[in-house]
Amino acid sequence: MAKTKRADQIRKLYNLSRNWTREQWELINQKGFEFSNDNQQTKEELDSLREQGMPDFTINRILPVVEMLNFYATANNPRWQAIGVEGSDSDVAAVLSDLTDYIWDLSNGSVLYSNAVNDAITKSLGYIMVTVDSDLDNGMGEVVLKQPEPFDIYVDPKSRDALFKDASYILIRKVLPKHHLISVFPDMKAKINKASSDEQSSLSMSLRETGTSDQDLFTYNDQSQESMGITPKGEDKELVEFFEMYEKIKVSYINLFYRIPPNEEQLKQIQQQAQVQVQEMAAELQVQMLEQQQQMEQAVQSGKMLPERYELEMKKAQEMMQNQIQTYQQEVMSQLQSAASQTGNQVISEKEFKIMQKDDVFAQHIVEAIPFYGTRVKQTCVAGDQLLYEKVLPQMITEYPIVPITFKWTGTPFPKSAVSPLIGKQRELNKAHQLMVHNASLGSSLRWMYEEGSVDAELWEKYSSAPGALLPVRPGSERPTPVMPMPISNAFFQICNEGKHDMEYLAGIYASMQGDTSAQHETYRGMLALDEYGTRRIKQWMKSAVEPALKQLGTVIMQFAQAVYSANKRFRIIQPSALQEQKESEINVPIYNDMGEAIGKSMDISALKFDVRVVAGSTLPVNRWAYLDELKQLMQMGIVDDIAVLAETDIKNKDKIAQRKSLYAQLQGQIGQLSEAMKDKDGTIETLQRQLVQAGIKGKVMQAEMEITKQKEQVKGGLKKQFVETEGKQKLLRNVLANEAESKKKEMALASEMFKKDLQGNNES
Repeated sequence: MAKTKRADQIRKLYNLSRNWTREQWELINQKGFEFSNDNQQTKEELDSLREQGMPDFTINRILPVVEMLNFYATANNPRWQAIGVEGSDSDVAAVLSDLTDYIWDLSNGSVLYSNAVNDAITKSLGYIMVTVDSDLDNGMGEVVLKQPEPFDIYVDPKSRDALFKDASYILIRKVLPKHHLISVFPDMKAKINKASSDEQSSLSMSLRETGTSDQDLFTYNDQSQESMGITPKGEDKELVEFFEMYEKIKVSYINLFYRIPPNEEQLKQIQQQAQVQVQEMAAELQVQMLEQQQQMEQAVQSGKMLPERYELEMKKAQEMMQNQIQTYQQEVMSQLQSAASQTGNQVISEKEFKIMQKDDVFAQHIVEAIPFYGTRVKQTCVAGDQLLYEKVLPQMITEYPIVPITFKWTGTPFPKSAVSPLIGKQRELNKAHQLMVHNASLGSSLRWMYEEGSVDAELWEKYSSAPGALLPVRPGSERPTPVMPMPISNAFFQICNEGKHDMEYLAGIYASMQGDTSAQHETYRGMLALDEYGTRRIKQWMKSAVEPALKQLGTVIMQFAQAVYSANKRFRIIQPSALQEQKESEINVPIYNDMGEAIGKSMDISALKFDVRVVAGSTLPVNRWAYLDELKQLMQMGIVDDIAVLAETDIKNKDKIAQRKSLYAQLQGQIGQLSEAMKDKDGTIETLQRQLVQAGIKGKVMQAEMEITKQKEQVKGGLKKQFVETEGKQKLLRNVLANEAESKKKEMALASEMFKKDLQGNNES
């Protein structure tokens, strides 16, 4: 009964969501989708044109706009960056970014993204859905992407967020054959067969009730409701409504902080440390008591203290010391236990917390319990009137797995498309061209007014427009009179020309952006400026609508990846570079101790928190010639190398060229090293030669100096010998002369005395 009630609640939500506003929004955007696919005229319009003999062709000016917008938004794959909350999380964040690329490649994300953007342009809204395929990777499960039909999804009409984050529910409704549902949910076969296929209210029925004239354009829901399912065996099967609803709920949680007590080994260590500290404290107190005892004994001996007081004070001191030791021992044990006890933190549900509180041992170790409410996503699947299953997604997942991409958000779940403003101009162009072609057709194939019976009508009808035809007229009859068409106004030509320019102005896609050489600038820089200015409206749409949706998509992928990939996984991705390098990454790598037991995990993506950012402008196209010119300038400045320039070119086998250039670079490096070695050796040889020459010159100089010194010494020796001989001769001569002079002096003195004697003798005489 409760399950049936839940199914009725979901059907009621669907009926409330499928209101008049939703129907009109879907009708307008389906019309835009039909116009972009060249289905621009209703059956009544076609019948009317054919009855009047007018042409019924159309000139589709909307399709190029859609294709160009789609190209600008999906020229490259989006890139996400995971940023860790802490600096130590950078390695894990890098692996998580690689994991996002792996999921994108696994799901063929480029095709899904292109279809979603095309839906946003033509239907105003496109979706990318993140889900889990539990059968992939041999039952381990893989996170995959899907692209649901926008008209299958019903959003809470009260949502006012561009990404529907504040929606109370998001509902997916499909009408599927039962055998298809059984193939999707094989374990729910009994419930699906039991489900009622009563889907009397459908969107096509409601549109017919409104009396709209464009109901035939709504082919999507008409076909899904009026056709029956056919099994692979060719048997008809009943159709059944399938609802898949996601809603955000609040779950009561407890942010629990608890103390982890030490084990027995740690307790033994604590007791040993406490015993050592208590012994040190007891020794200190014992010394203090001895000092106090000595002072009191001196006081007793000096008569300042009575012996009775001395005994009483000593008794008190011993009791106080014992109390201090016991108190200190308790404090040390408590401090060591507190230091050894670790504080754990875990977020659990309130129900789990109440169960754990019943354990008295655990309750004693609770430090703090902070209650709060967390957001969870609840998934409910219903087939007809049967509830298939109902579950709450894992705790990591807090955002809806369905991410919308809008073109022009209106503040409600009903945005505007890029095609809807162009529908009026497209009809104007179609009508103007049809009138001009019809008028030209009338001028080239005249109508005739004739008297009945005056001409052979069949002959005139067959040959009246043939060149040089002879047309008979019965004698006596009035000749047929041509009926000339009215000249068409020149305003029609002006309407066509202005209409083309108006279409370009409204869409922001000009002829120059599509390769029209007549509308392009002559100079290269002028073309670059035109490309820059002409894409500003597209960049504004990318910045305000597409990139926020991609950021939300990256966040949802990260949450699902953290919830699904809890085991060790190795994955390989191909880098988006031009050289197609492969890269391998690994997550949740187990860490083993010496005993071979797993004690933890490295690269654990589920245990950390990340911020996801999308690289701005990563999906926009790049003007390759301008980019290559910029790379060339950077290469000339030495900022990048030639390999970086080669990677962005269209040269064939550039990976092999890069390998050869790498080999050439290695060989050039080796040649350079050998050249440097040769230069060093040549320099060494030249230096040694110079040293040898200098040493030879120095030796000869020393030899000459020695010869000169030898000759000098010889000359000195000869001169000295001569000088000695001369000096001896001179000395001998001086001695001879001195002796002769002395003898002369003696002779003269003797002669003088004899003369004096003679004079005296004479005088006496």
